[in-house]
Amino acid sequence: MTTLNETHDPHLRSWVETANVAGCDFPIQNLPFAVFRRQGSDEAYRCGVAIGDQVVDLAALAQRSLFSGLAQAALQAAAQDKLNALMALGEPAWAALRLALSRALRTGAPAQASLVECLVPASDVVFDVPARIGDYTDFYTSVHHATNVGKLFRPDNPLLPNYKWVPIGYHGRASSIGVSGQTFTRPKGQIKAPDAEVPVLAASKRVDIELELGIFIGSGNASGDAIDITQAEQHVFGICLLNDWSARDIQAWEYQPLGPFLAKNFATTISPWVVTMEALAPYRVPFVRPSDDPQPLPYLDTAANRQEGAFDIQLQVGLQTPRMRQAGEADASICRTSYSHAYWTIAQLVAHHTVNGCNLQPGDLFGSGTLSGPTPDQAGALIELTTGGKHPLTLPNGERRVFLEDGDAVVLRGWCEKPGAARIGFGACWGTVLPAKP
Repeated sequence: MTTLNETHDPHLRSWVETANVAGCDFPIQNLPFAVFRRQGSDEAYRCGVAIGDQVVDLAALAQRSLFSGLAQAALQAAAQDKLNALMALGEPAWAALRLALSRALRTGAPAQASLVECLVPASDVVFDVPARIGDYTDFYTSVHHATNVGKLFRPDNPLLPNYKWVPIGYHGRASSIGVSGQTFTRPKGQIKAPDAEVPVLAASKRVDIELELGIFIGSGNASGDAIDITQAEQHVFGICLLNDWSARDIQAWEYQPLGPFLAKNFATTISPWVVTMEALAPYRVPFVRPSDDPQPLPYLDTAANRQEGAFDIQLQVGLQTPRMRQAGEADASICRTSYSHAYWTIAQLVAHHTVNGCNLQPGDLFGSGTLSGPTPDQAGALIELTTGGKHPLTLPNGERRVFLEDGDAVVLRGWCEKPGAARIGFGACWGTVLPAKP
């Protein structure tokens, strides 16, 4: 597990002044990665690092030979159109590049004169999906979400007996993963009303959100070789925000016996910025299981995982209706929770995913599963927030919502903060539902 080092010093300041503003998502202690190009241009996409309201163009920086050794090798890998090459180099290379960038961006750094020429205002860029995602696995790590939704689908048996023993997951569709700003048409599929004799093909009337985190794999493993839990986090490059949109009426008919299909594969939206595991080190918290629950099997359990395997990442969901947008009103918060409530840790997900010899590859993406907390206001999906549609949400402007309507936009936000550490953030993850095609 990553330990604290000089890059986490809360007193560090950058010569990019906007990085020093209180509440900034991207201070010098963060330095997340994305893929970008200038708006309105036909430039090639390339990797960048956020600092304040600027993006460090890593392709431009690589041409200046300001770094050396492993940091320069990592920078060259990061000068490409996706992060996969950097991800493949492994944890020592990621740490070397992060340290070199931190030192070069600090107040008084000799590299300022050269590096300032590599900055692009974040307001002038557009983003792309940060990696070539070969495979996408969606997990189910919130026991609160599993229980709440289970009560709606299976009132007599809400939590299946395997849940507390094994990390539940399924393989999703990588091709429909888009970056923040993604729009998608209302999905269609087979829907069967409870009192109907036969299903019909129709547009979903119950389009929902799922508040999740995306976990990007860095260096992979050979087929047949399991990743031990003690090494698992060394194979994780970083974390982003993830909204795994869902069509609940399609899901209810199709999900047995093999799980979601058309109800999930139409769109998944991720934030452009990937916050590294190293940047998250100050916000580790103990992983705690209720004493009367089954404890993890040995391959999913270590003292270190229990002591600091979880992360306190604060998460928020905002909803903006077309009427709000037309009136110039910001999104309204409908959920606030924390990743610390997850029932399984990142290390456990990696260890379990590979225990059968499954080979992970750089750029593979895990979804954490909906991250609901223990109280109703911490529910990360509308199906929970409205108790299956029985209790509509009332927004500040008086509008009501059960599920998403055409034109509704949803934004996920995430950040970490605690005394004695700098606040860091994930930026925003926006997505908008468009009307179904005729």
